[in-house]
Parts: sequence; structure tokens; C-alpha cells
Amino acid sequence: MTGGGGRGDRFRARFAVFAECLLTGVWIAVAALPLVTLPAALAAGAGHLRRTVEGEGTGARSFAAELRAALRGGGWAVGLAFWAALALVLADLALVRALPVPGGRPAGALAILAALWLTVTVLRAATAWRPGASWRALLPDAARRALRDPAGSLLVVCGLAVVVASGWFSAPLAPPALGFLVAGALAAERRTAAAHAAARPS
Repeated sequence: MTGGGGRGDRFRARFAVFAECLLTGVWIAVAALPLVTLPAALAAGAGHLRRTVEGEGTGARSFAAELRAALRGGGWAVGLAFWAALALVLADLALVRALPVPGGRPAGALAILAALWLTVTVLRAATAWRPGASWRALLPDAARRALRDPAGSLLVVCGLAVVVASGWFSAPLAPPALGFLVAGALAAERRTAAAHAAARPS
């Protein structure tokens, strides 16, 4: 009986996290509608899921408070820079595909990799953000982690693939899937932190 109760508690806890991922994805999608608010929305969603996993009290009010803090701390500027850089990369990719220039395919592949690296960097920086943190300091560190931790970055890319596949299958599925994308980024950051802690001399 005790073992069954323990399994039931674990199932309820895991289902609660699953449900929070879906709900958080919807919150992120709504908060990111102006587009430039996307990094701040991701940061607020990561904070909400982090508190949920750690058993702290959280909800829509704390999500909104973190969203405002992330925007005031420069999150809107990061969003503006992200979309501008992504537009440049995609324009370069479109140009390479439209013109039959030598080396077009390798250049196109590099453009796709650059877009993925840029997106993973913003996601990892948003996941590492805390109230009062500087986006300017977080982004270079996140860019280095995106390169030095390929396994963690692959986990984030898989989350991106889930969002894209969900949106392709049915557009209403894409917003909830954003919660799983943030959960994947959180897992990648925790994995990196654990690896660094294990590498430190005792």
C-alpha cells in the first residue's frame, strides 16, 4: 500500500509539472505577441517552471512580475536585436537560395546553423536570467555554453523541433509546446551546471 501511494504521489507530481509546462507555454505565447518581448517571456516562463519544480508558490502574478522585471532589465532590447539578427540571417539564406553562386549550399547550411545558434543562445540566456541580472552579461556566457555544450544545445534544438512540428500539425498546439521548449532549456542549463560542479576540485 505504501509503495502504491508513493507511486501515485510521483505520478501526480509529474503530471502537475506536465500541466504547468502546457500552461506556461500559453503564457509565454501571449506575453511574446509583440515579438520583442519574447526573451523576457521565456525568462518569466523559465522562472515559473523552476519554482514549480522546486515546490515554491508560483502563479500568473509571479509570472507577470518577472516578465515586467525582465523587460525593464533590457529584455525588450534583446528581443529587438534577436529578431533583427534572425532577419539578416534568413535574408542571407534566401539570397543564397535565389542566386546560383559558387558555394551556395555550404553558405546556406552555415546560415541555418547561425540561426539555430542565435536562437539557442537567447533561450539559454533567458533560462539563466534572474531578477536583477544583466542581459548584457548573460548573452556572451550563453553563446559560449551553446558552443561548448553541444549535447545541451541539441536538447534545446529538439525542443524547438517539437514546437515547429506541433505548429505544423496544428497551429493551436504550438503555444503549449513552448513550455516544453523552456523545460528543455532548463534541463540543459542544469546539466551544464552539474557538469561544472563535478569538474571543480573538491
